[in-house]
Amino acid sequence: MIHEDREKASSFGDDPQQYDRARPSYPAALVDDLVVPAVHRVVDAGCGTGIASLLFAARGCDVVGVEADLRMAEVARSHGVTVEVSAFEDWDPPGEPFDLVIAAQAWHWIHPQRGASKAAALLRPGGRFAAFWNSYDYDVAVVDAIGAVYREHAPHLQWDVSGPGAEEFGLVGVAETGAFSPVEVRTYEWEQVYGRDAWLDQLSTRSSHRTMDPAERTRLLTGLAAAIDGLGGQVTIDHTTRLCTAVRLA
Repeated sequence: MIHEDREKASSFGDDPQQYDRARPSYPAALVDDLVVPAVHRVVDAGCGTGIASLLFAARGCDVVGVEADLRMAEVARSHGVTVEVSAFEDWDPPGEPFDLVIAAQAWHWIHPQRGASKAAALLRPGGRFAAFWNSYDYDVAVVDAIGAVYREHAPHLQWDVSGPGAEEFGLVGVAETGAFSPVEVRTYEWEQVYGRDAWLDQLSTRSSHRTMDPAERTRLLTGLAAAIDGLGGQVTIDHTTRLCTAVRLA
């Protein structure tokens, strides 16, 4: 289970500023669909540097981030996010129940059963659990160029042109609690154009790349830079954001 790989889980905190700078955000339409009139109190499970927390705070929500890595939490706090440093599964807040628990690109790092039970305990009846992830795709020319570089310099990564789907990320625990309605999935399509350096910057934030041997990573990134230069110096990423939601039953 990926949540047990603590080397990868903690690798983001080695350079939290890069993570904050390079990681993509999330579609405004997704936030629109979650911030309904009854939603005021929000928990961001595994909030990282606060990328998603800030989207909900901008809509007037009272957001508390929960983040296990102090280095990531400090960046989120620098943006004005209230952050509790704790594993989400172990967090025990005082006060009233919450209206919404979100996990942005983070639920797969949380124990699926314990995390789901914690989300159920935090939410009021009728409150909502919402986990979402960005996946990505490229056109054929980019796939061919990048794939050749990975095969030469990092074949063990078994590079894929798209990110793993949300169904792979431990949502079975939500159903097993018996406390939620069936999980519903919505998708949002959008694209983002990256220059070469910006694309390499966001690529380098992925745990699979952060935990590579440094010399191997340098060779890989150098090869990828040359490949992108050969394609005109920029990459268009076709994103799909998958939102998985379930309602807390009475």
